[in-house]
Parts: sequence; structure tokens; C-alpha cells
Amino acid sequence: MILRIENSARDYDWGSKTLMSDYLGLPATGRPMAEVWFGTHHGSPALVASSSQSATSTAAPESPATLESAIGHRLSFLLKILAAETPLSIQAHPTTSQAQAGFARENAAGISLSAHSRNYKDDRSKPELIVALSDFRALCGFKTKTEIDALLADFEAISTLSDHFIATAKHWRVLLAGPNGVRDLLVDLLARRENFGGFCSELAGLAEFEAKFELAAELNLLYPGDPGVMIAMLMNHFWLEPGEALYLPAGNIHAYLSGLGVEVMAASDNVLRGGLTSKHIDPDELIDVIDFDAEPVQVLRAKNLNAGLAAYQTDATDFALYRAEVSASTLLAELELPAEAIVLCTEGEVAVSESSGNREVLRRGQAVYLDNSAQSITLAGSGTVFLATGPIS
Repeated sequence: MILRIENSARDYDWGSKTLMSDYLGLPATGRPMAEVWFGTHHGSPALVASSSQSATSTAAPESPATLESAIGHRLSFLLKILAAETPLSIQAHPTTSQAQAGFARENAAGISLSAHSRNYKDDRSKPELIVALSDFRALCGFKTKTEIDALLADFEAISTLSDHFIATAKHWRVLLAGPNGVRDLLVDLLARRENFGGFCSELAGLAEFEAKFELAAELNLLYPGDPGVMIAMLMNHFWLEPGEALYLPAGNIHAYLSGLGVEVMAASDNVLRGGLTSKHIDPDELIDVIDFDAEPVQVLRAKNLNAGLAAYQTDATDFALYRAEVSASTLLAELELPAEAIVLCTEGEVAVSESSGNREVLRRGQAVYLDNSAQSITLAGSGTVFLATGPIS
């Protein structure tokens, strides 16, 4: 079975009004277009669209069914188009055991799933993989203690900073030197949420003299007085080129800053935020979720499997992601489909055929769902598609 699916863009404030229309040809709405979800997640379930093969039908259109109602179950993964004009919140996602415990705890406390103070919307972890379609900026993981200490030491030598700022920087260095240094430093920063405005203003002012503080100035314009401005300075800054990716397992602190990408993740909505947001922040829960001993995140590049087909290899068990480049000289015929999948076209025009003979033609921004009965698929035409699958047994 092959089903054409579609969805509307979510208009979160940080979304871009132009990236999706410029790169993917999606009709502009005049509002921020932040994410388009292709999956069964109840937050924004995909709808079954009319088949391209029946586009000339004169029959009265029926109300579209959700993908979940059409296939009879929920998917373990969610594929998204993400377009950021301004930064998303600094955040981390829980492990499965943390999600299960937190979800049960908040249920027992009678906290509504829609409550502003709710941390856990479900009992699942949320590893995610983002692949850049345009130049893409992100913050992922903390710098080393040595790098953070050097930054704090710099503050002590800057004569334009106030005595209070310099004294606080010295205090942060003492915290950092302890056995749980980065953790203790983050606890201190989060505890200053109500009186951090002066620090942010001074930090942002340093951009006039040193380029490394330009990010602080940029963030303070958007979120003045937010400790996230300083937390961002403690994190690794990545600039991805199209095709490059970042894999973010549970416990990784991160924030996407700008750009267009394809994102695949476990179908969860569990987000613990730490800054650059007006949404709920639970500092204690965030500290418990962050993995301060995590290995540094590395830029991930797709590994070629054969001509035109490459895989983004991670240790995720909820999903797998492939990229296919199809051309007149590269026909990907009878590719084994290891699990149900969603195929999203990001460039050109690609025909997707499955082993039982069904076929859909995708143009950029369009997607289809393939169930387990499609034992193999063929990709033909000229363009690029991303293929996300569920767990491979």
C-alpha cells in the first residue's frame, strides 16, 4: 500500500515565512512556517491526500482521513520539515526510563496533559536526527571544561565589565572546578532567571569588541535577560552544510538556531527546556535529564550504500533515515523496504513505485507512506528524496 500524505505548516513564532516556499515550493501563508509533520503523532497528524493518479477525478471530494485511521496504528517515528528563522529553545529529551517515570508521576499528581507546567506528554524517549537542506546553525552539547574555564577567565580581564559581573564569573570558575563542574554551573545559571538582565546586557555589549560574543548579542535581542543567552555561550556551535546532519540522543542539550532541515525522531513530545523560550521551564527536571557525561556530538554525513543511496547511521532504534539521489543515469530499482516508511521529496520530481504495482509521483515538499506489504520500492526520475523507516526487525 502506498498513500500520499500531507499536512499544514505549524506557525510557531520561531518559524520562517520564506524557507519552505523558497526551497520546497510550499505555498507561503504569510505567517511563520516552522514545521510540517509527516506521521501519526496526535500533535499534528498527517492526512491522506488525493492520489496523483486520480487528480483528474470529477467526484466530490471526501473529508481526508488521518494517516493513523487509514493504517490502523501509530508510527514509532515522526518525519518533519523544520524551518527556523530564529532560535528554538535550549532543550533536552529524556531517556525511556525517565519518560516512563515522569509520565506516571505527573499522571498520579493529576496534572493535565495540556497544563502549562506539564513536563511529560507521553512515556517515550525522543532521540532525533536533523539533516540540513540549507545552511543550518545549531547548538549541541557543552564545550569542554577547559574551554568554558577559558571563557570565564576572559571575563575577569575585560575592564568594561562591572565588578559584579567579574565577581560572579570568578564564582562560576570555582563551581566549574568541582567534580560536577558543568552541572553546578548550569544549576547556578538557571537559578538566576529572575535577575539575569544585567548580565545579559553586559555580555551582549561585548560583541562590539569580540566576534565570539556576537551570538550573545543576537540572542539577547530576542530574549533579553534570559540565562539561556549565557548558557548558549557554554555550548558547541555548529554550522551545517546541506546534507550534513546532527544526531541527538536522549540527554543531549541543544538548540537549533536557523535554517531549513529534514528531521526524524521518535514519536514523542517530551521536551525539557532551559532557556530562550517563554514556555515552561523546570530547572530541576532539566538538570536530571541532561547527560553531562555524553560524548561530544559530531557532524554526521550519510554513508553511501550503493549508487544514489546513502544512510545516516545512528544507534536509534525507533527510526532509520536514508537519502536517495535519483537521475536519468541512477535508477534505484527494487530496493528492499525493511519496515513501513515515509518518503519525502525535497528536490526535483521522483516516482515512487512499490512491489504490488502502485505508484505515486512526488515533487518537492510532497510525501507518501508505504506499509510493510511493500517489500521493495523503485525510485525513478530526477531529484532527491529522504526515506524514513520504523524499527528494523
